[in-house]
Amino acid sequence: MASKSILKSESNKVRRVIVVGGGLAGLTTVIKLCEAGVPVDLFSLVPVKRSHSVCAQGGINASVNTKGEGDSPQVHLEETVYGGDFLANQPPVKGMAEAAPGIVFMLDRMGVPFNRTPEGLLDFRRFGGTLFHRTAFAGATTGQQLLYALDEQVRRYETIDVEDERGVVVRGEKMVRKFEWYDFLSVVLDDAGIARGIVAQDVKTMEIEAFPGDAVCLATGGPGIVFGRSTNSVINTGTAASSVYQQGACYANGECIQVHPTAIPGADKLRLISESARGEGGRVWVPRDPNETRRGRDVPEKDREYFLEEKYPGYGNLVPRDIASRELFLKCFHEKRGIFNQGSKKNENEVYLDLTHLPRETLEKKLSGILEIYEKFVGEDPYTNPMRVFPAVHYSMGGLWVDFERSASGSLVLGSPRNQATNIEGLYAAGEVDYQYHGANRLGANSLLSCIYGGMVAGPAIATYRKNLAKSSFDLGDNIFKQARKREEQNYERILKMDGKENPYRLHEELGEMMLRDVTIERHNATLDKVIGKIDELEDRARKCGVTDKAPHANQGAPFIRHLFNMIVIARVIAVGARRRDESRGAHFKPEFRDRNDADWLKTTLALHKPGVGGGNHGIEYVSSLDYSINGKPMHATNQVDTSLVKPRARKYETAGAAAATATAQAATKTEKKAEEATQ
Repeated sequence: MASKSILKSESNKVRRVIVVGGGLAGLTTVIKLCEAGVPVDLFSLVPVKRSHSVCAQGGINASVNTKGEGDSPQVHLEETVYGGDFLANQPPVKGMAEAAPGIVFMLDRMGVPFNRTPEGLLDFRRFGGTLFHRTAFAGATTGQQLLYALDEQVRRYETIDVEDERGVVVRGEKMVRKFEWYDFLSVVLDDAGIARGIVAQDVKTMEIEAFPGDAVCLATGGPGIVFGRSTNSVINTGTAASSVYQQGACYANGECIQVHPTAIPGADKLRLISESARGEGGRVWVPRDPNETRRGRDVPEKDREYFLEEKYPGYGNLVPRDIASRELFLKCFHEKRGIFNQGSKKNENEVYLDLTHLPRETLEKKLSGILEIYEKFVGEDPYTNPMRVFPAVHYSMGGLWVDFERSASGSLVLGSPRNQATNIEGLYAAGEVDYQYHGANRLGANSLLSCIYGGMVAGPAIATYRKNLAKSSFDLGDNIFKQARKREEQNYERILKMDGKENPYRLHEELGEMMLRDVTIERHNATLDKVIGKIDELEDRARKCGVTDKAPHANQGAPFIRHLFNMIVIARVIAVGARRRDESRGAHFKPEFRDRNDADWLKTTLALHKPGVGGGNHGIEYVSSLDYSINGKPMHATNQVDTSLVKPRARKYETAGAAAATATAQAATKTEKKAEEATQ
């Protein structure tokens, strides 16, 4: 029987929901919950405006078709699942593509300063994997503009009082309470395995607290720092996802990691040069002579090889990221065609990304944000010198498994409690931390869209789940929360007492260098076997670490050890998943298995943490189905991918061009007309 009051528990406490993560997915989830009248506690490891979404540069996809190219949500759906090599369940992607134009218009009304055409319309640029101008953008700082706009909406709810069903204000209670500088440790589970809240640590006072919540939504981003140096912020360790995975949540398609083709190589991290640079006309090339020593700007056209344009005439420099990264890797590592560096006086693993042929006014208007980054960290003027770039780990298509409920139209049943639900009842996930929307490869500018759409879906789903919850978390008493807090306090005390000789930062460096070298663009089974063995070794050595900081306040050393253990767990999921998937699909590429194998591998990898499981899977149990419950009702899901909307076919970007785009648009139009006729 559902709780009597939607707002108050039987013990007269305000029933709140917990959202962990202050990026686009988390903020959108908060907004949708507040619109449904659900009070929220928002937790973030850093100030919300420093969430990793702020780093996104290029734009957000929506098939508005202002340029009259024949683009549509149906084409967006087809290109997304095609670009993801058909590993994504198609109903959620369809829902995302259909919602995209409305999302962009909503953001525009919120005040996001999108670039506009001379006529005053929203401007759209091309991005990889599409032949249409589909990407709305705010210069080259789109993520920052979107994050700030959504944060303003959430801040408004921080000032609004909670009201009960009769409209009476509940004194001292605001719709949103924000907890910044809190590190998520674990979810609180009751005896039935239902999520009832979280345990988190204040990283200023180091106090560990347990917080009740009628549901929990993780929106904590990806695990890029598992690879050491990446385009991700240093906070993106994947620790939250790893923690709940170890508590029983399923991790899906962990092996699918995206490597962005263009970033600035650096000793500390790899700084992204957005795909928008190529979307605005940037050209990738290497000198035809591998012994060329002239500066890029001094190499004449006849001596340049624009290898992406030559091999992929239809898409040119805007092939999907997995293909572009492999081509750059081929040039540098296999053909030894990396360009000569004037500083080191030797050939480096770099290629040129050239914008110098474009008008300076255009570059300043549309790309100044990323060009400033390049000039600051490289010390060269990108307006007059071709930029030197190389691929970098950028995004995880894999993540926490989440469910969906398909509608009769092939999209999603909005408000269904199954949407964005993990296999732990009461625990939801949205954004890069989930696996849902991109398959084996993500098309550029779909990330911001999937974060916001995931939040728009998760909010109503959680509201429905909470409405039908038999017993509120706020009526359970303090015992399960005290036990959960005590368990994490004991774990932290054990870390503080660690006095071994291993340095956790050195271990992380070893882990990152190995993962970056051996588990990114090309994967070989013999090498992966060694990687998995090394991960096991690193885990053993991590138990012999010495804590570098015992301070009672603002301690960074002890929490890092906790994150290190969690990163090692996720690294194992990625590596073992890559070892098992004997095919090439999207960003997962094995030279020994170059073809896609739909007969055996058109399936979602479902990984469960089982430390005692043997059989060479190193504590991971791979399953073909999941059984879980929502509001006491049993649910069943399998690893079969829903490909009912777009039939899987071979990816052939080499032969695609304008004619292919027209055919796709015409096919999509026919599909839409048939759908309309069927509903009339």
